[in-house]
Order: sequence, then C-alpha cells, then structure tokens
Amino acid sequence: MTAKPLNVSTLRRELLPSFVVFLVAIPLSLGVAVASGAPIAAGLIAAIVGGVVAGLVGGSPLQVSGPTAGLTVIVADLVQTYGWRATCAITVLGGLLQIVLGACRVARTALAVSPAVVHGMLAGVGVVLVLAQVHIVLGGSPEQSALKNLGDLPHQLLHPQSHPALLGLLTLGVLLLWSRLPRDEGGLLAALGRWLPGPLPAIALATLAAWALGWNVSRVDLPDTLLGDWQPPTLPDGPLPAVVGAVVSVGVVASVESLLCSVAIDRRRPAGVPRADLDRDLFGQGSANAVSGLLGGLPVAGVIVRSTANVEAGARTRLSAIMHGGWVLVLALMFGPVIEQVPLAALAALLLALGLKMIDTARIRDLQPHREAPAYFATLLGVVVLGLGEGVLLGIGVMAVLALRRLTRLSVHIEEAIPAPQDRPGLADWHVVVAGTLTFLGVPKVTRALQAIPAGTVVDLDLDVDFMDHAAFDAIHQWRLAHERQGGRVDIDEVHEAWYERAVTGEMSPERKSSTSAPWWAPWANRQRPDRGPVLDAPEVSPSALLLAGVREYHGSTARLVRPIMAELAFEQKPEHLFITCVDSRVVPNIITASGPGDLFINRNVGNMVPRHGSRVPDDSVAATVEYATSVLGIRTITVCGHSNCGAMAALLAGGTEVEHLTALSRWLKHGNHSLARFISAEAEGDERSPLTRLCQINVMQQLDNLLTYPWLRERVEAGKVELVGLYLDLETAKVHVLDRETEIFVPVPEGAPRKAGETGALT
Repeated sequence: MTAKPLNVSTLRRELLPSFVVFLVAIPLSLGVAVASGAPIAAGLIAAIVGGVVAGLVGGSPLQVSGPTAGLTVIVADLVQTYGWRATCAITVLGGLLQIVLGACRVARTALAVSPAVVHGMLAGVGVVLVLAQVHIVLGGSPEQSALKNLGDLPHQLLHPQSHPALLGLLTLGVLLLWSRLPRDEGGLLAALGRWLPGPLPAIALATLAAWALGWNVSRVDLPDTLLGDWQPPTLPDGPLPAVVGAVVSVGVVASVESLLCSVAIDRRRPAGVPRADLDRDLFGQGSANAVSGLLGGLPVAGVIVRSTANVEAGARTRLSAIMHGGWVLVLALMFGPVIEQVPLAALAALLLALGLKMIDTARIRDLQPHREAPAYFATLLGVVVLGLGEGVLLGIGVMAVLALRRLTRLSVHIEEAIPAPQDRPGLADWHVVVAGTLTFLGVPKVTRALQAIPAGTVVDLDLDVDFMDHAAFDAIHQWRLAHERQGGRVDIDEVHEAWYERAVTGEMSPERKSSTSAPWWAPWANRQRPDRGPVLDAPEVSPSALLLAGVREYHGSTARLVRPIMAELAFEQKPEHLFITCVDSRVVPNIITASGPGDLFINRNVGNMVPRHGSRVPDDSVAATVEYATSVLGIRTITVCGHSNCGAMAALLAGGTEVEHLTALSRWLKHGNHSLARFISAEAEGDERSPLTRLCQINVMQQLDNLLTYPWLRERVEAGKVELVGLYLDLETAKVHVLDRETEIFVPVPEGAPRKAGETGALT
C-alpha cells in the first residue's frame, strides 16, 4: 500500500476530520478508562498511541484506533486480578501476539468467527457495561460481577444520589437530543449536528452545570504529568495457563474487533482510497498495543464510532487518524485542569448510552433468517453470567452444534402413488425426493421411508443431496437391488445417475469441471442438450408440454437457488445495465454476461435497433425503455449487442423483398436504413469479413449513434453520467467482441479473467 505524498492540500483537507474524531475520542477515552478501573491517563495514552502508531503502521487508512468499550470487561477483570502494572504487561504481550499473527498472514482467519458470536459478545459487553455504569450514574459504586450489579440495582434505584443522577440525566438528554438534530438541511443546527459529535456537548454541559451549581461530585483525577509516576510493566503473578489465557483474550478480542471495524469501514471508503490490508492492519494494531502497554495505556483496537466519524467528516488518508492522536496529546499536556472538572457521572452516562447501542436488536433480525440467533443469545448470556472468554467459547460451541445440525439436516418427501400408466399395467409410480446432507445419521430416516413403498412399483428417486457417505449410499443401493428383485423399478434422475453409477463401481474421484460451465442458476447447467427432433415429431408430445416440463424442472432444481435473490428483488429491481439486443433465440444476455436475476434491464427487438429521434416511422418502445432505465432506475450503462447471422440484417441486405408481405416487420426494418447506408458507403476493400457480418457489426455502431440523437441522452453521455457500449456475439465461436469506439473495430473480450468476490457478472 503506497502512501500519498504529504502536501499542504492534503494537510488542509484532513484537518477538519482529525478534529472531529478528536472531539469524539476525548469523552470516550476517559469513559472507557473509568469503566475499566484503570488510571484516567491510561485512556488518553491509548488514544494518542492508537492514533499515531496504528495510523502510521496500520493497513486501513481510514480506521481510527484507541481504547474501546468492547475490551472493558477484560481489562476490568485483569486489573482486579493482577493489578494495573501487570495488566500493562499483558497488553504488551497481547500486542506482540497480534504482530506474530499479522506476520503469519492469518488476518482473514480471525474473521471466520461467526458474526452471531461476535455481535453476541458485543451485546454481552454492552449489558455488563450498562449494569455497572448505571450504579455510578445513580451515585453508587459498581460491583465486580454483572449479576451482583443486577441484584443491587433495585436498591440503587430506590436510593439514588440526586446530584450524580441529575448530571447523568442531563448527559443522556443531550445525547438523545443531539441524535435528532437534522443532518441534511441548512442552518446552524444542521451544521452542529454534522460536525460536532454528541458526546462532546453532553459532557461539556454536564461539566458546566456541576461547576456553576457548585455540586460536590466525583470528578476525573489526572496525574501532574501525562505519564505520572510511570513505572515499567511487571509480569503477572499467577498460574501460567491463566496468564496465557489473558494474553490470548486481549490479543484475539482486540484483533477481531479491529478487523471487523476495518472491513466495515472498507465498504464505505470513498473512491480513490486504497483497500485495507488486513494483515498489515493486524501488525499495526499489535504495534500500537505493545507501545500503549509499555507507556501505561489501555489496550488499543479499531473503534467503529471514531472510524465512522472520520469517514463522514471527509477523511481520505491516514493523516487524519495520526493528527487526531496529536490533538489528544496537546489537550492532555495543556488542558489537564479542564479535564479534571468532568464529573464521573457524566462519563458513566456516556458509557451507559454506548452500552445500549452495543445491544443492537437489529442484529437479531438479521440472524433470524439464518437460524443463528441461539448462538447470539448464548454468547450474550455467557458473557454476562460467566465472563467474556467463557461466553465466547459457549457461543462458538453453540455455533458448532448448529453447524453439525445443518450437516445432518435431511428431508425425505414421498408423493402418493399415481394411476398406473398404460404401457406398464399393474404398476404404480411413486416419486421420492431425498434432499439435504445424507450421512449415516440419516440412514434410519431414509430406509424407513423407502421400505414403506409397496413392492413391484416404479419409483422415481431424486437424490437432491450435497454429500452422501458410504453408509448412506450402501443403504440406498441395497434397497434398490432388493426392490428390483421383487419386480419393481427404480429410476434415478439423469443428473445423479452417472454419479450413482460411478459410486457403484467405486470410482468416486471428482470429475474435471469445464471452464465454460453455465451459471449456477441455469436449469440446464449440468445437462447435455437433448436431441429434440424425434420428440417434437411424436404426436403425443406438444411443445407446450416440453415447456411445462422445463418449468417443473425449474421448480424442482432451480427455484430454491434463486429464491433468496428473487425475494430481495420482489418489490424493487436494481439492475446495473440496460441491454438492447435482438429477439433471436440464440442470444441469451444473462449467459454471455455471466449475470443473474436482477442484473440486466433488457430490451429485445428485431435487429437490436434503436429508432432515431424524430424518425418518420414513429416508435417509442425503445426510447421509453431508455428513459425508464436512466431516469427511474438510475442505470449508467447502455449496451447494444448484435450477433452474427442476424435475420433482420439479412433481410436488409436482400432489400426487404423476403418480408414485403409482413407489413409490421417491413415498417420496423425501415429503422435499419441508416445502417444499410453506412454499410454501402463503408470501404470494403481488403475486408475479409462476409457482407452479412460487416452489416451486423456496422448496425451496432449505428444504433449507438442513434441513441445520441436523443438530446437528453446525449447531454448525459457527454457529462459522463451514461456510458454507451457496443458488443457483438459470434454465434459459431460463442465469443463476444467489444467495440472500440475510436477505431470502430470489434476486439475479442479477453478470456481467463474471473470475477472477484462480490462483483456482479453483468458486463464486468
């Protein structure tokens, strides 16, 4: 990752975001230090080191690091168990562990932890934080256990101290009011809402109120200097396994939280900002933790609140995060007496609000469709009742059980017998569908269902399974042999018949996949094209029956695959491209662009033509499609795709004599006269292409020019808001060529460039 050169323009642009993040960081850093039971200065040291060290070394240019509420439970427990100086040593060792993990390039592995467990952990930390800080807001002192805090809460609610409680309510009220300020309107309030983070005015008003009213409440206590009476960290005095577990907890939790934050911010990065390097980011976070622990600071991690504020304020480089650390250093050195006026009740109220945000109920709704909510709640309760490490392990255990359950999920569906066909008198057909993962655990269920089928019947067996072990295969195979010995017949669907026969012979090595396999959603992806000639000649099979058979196949094998994306698109389509192509049945836009449902907005007509603006033969169908695509759907790419051996172009070459008796088609083909005139005037000497191929390709160029005859579309194209693309499909080679507008030459689209994860197939 190459850093952008530092110049005055960059410095000026990053100045405002750095100050906004600084305003967010100050109250949160102080609050996290109080909640962790650490010295107040430890929060400021961690904010400085997180900004400067992680900003310089880290791999995410827009992420801002510092003390985080997600680690308060771990740090508070470490301080109570080993003392502060030993906790600093654990922070240093946790940072070194992160450096080793970053050097081993295992950052992506840390993201393998289920989001249900991660969000359950954060929600559990939020609950613990709320239960502890509500006591401070009410003027009391929290206990070491969340359950004890919960048990003491009724007494604390009945006997609050008025001054801390009023300051806490004032802080919460300002936070709530600030979150409701308009952001997108003009005026002073909107500007304040955009650029001044809510925690700062909340803490400032509470501090001013306590000072003006002369209330005697607990306040922040800073040392005379930032490092105070600094002493080097000392190794923890305790059992080695417990110390190692503490180091791993700090390193892993800080790593996972930082990486999740980095991924989230990476999705929101503006154009021109490089993608995050997660391994380098893990190395940077470890370096910051090692320095922070050595100087007596809290553990450091990427903080989503500060990072989001950084992006929204307009940051484009890592300079903003580094400068925010410098602002914190200046404040700590020059404005210590001001910080010491901040009431602890106000900081506790701020953490109370932060803890409530960590209990994000929207995550539960996201997890419900995937049936992972049990892991979320198990992790949450485990963190609250048992502790952070135990709660995470409990959540991982529940996820393992859920995964095992999915691996053993199996359904067996048997349709009732239908009347015997005329060519098989005395027999009745049964349809059996086995779906899911078929292992030895599902053998009893499958064999029980199969044995209920009467002897001597014809069974249509669909093995819609993603895996079958030897025990399951042997059970089905033995039943098949026994059923056929008793006069019955077992038909396995053609997709799985070859696989089944290979299993019988013991040859189960994976087949080599074709590099030109069809998209995953294509119903015929793994099927040979049948010879339909004799079938169509048979009087008892109509084309409509074949069509309905295809629909049944779609329902049986494809509908369940496209159902998630179709459900998402059911009420709103979000195509990326407008695709204008011919009605020719051999041209399938979704195949040649490797796209799926919802990717393309398609207009098909004879000859892939676009009537010119104000043409004498009026036709608004294509123009209406273009208007709807660009003005309503916001599509920014319009593609005209022609193909070889086009019948419409052949009719144009023949002068239209072959279609004179087709009045509507004859009128439509008049829109191709400009293409024909361009073809006649074009230089053909030395051109090895056939006349029909030349006209098919010239027609694509002409239709792109026809689009530009619409003034409103020309303005958008010239302004760079809409891009025009020309494609040509050679049916014989199945190759797609793209038009070079400058040279007016179609060049083949390069092969061997697979899409990256998350990209749509259309025109990428």
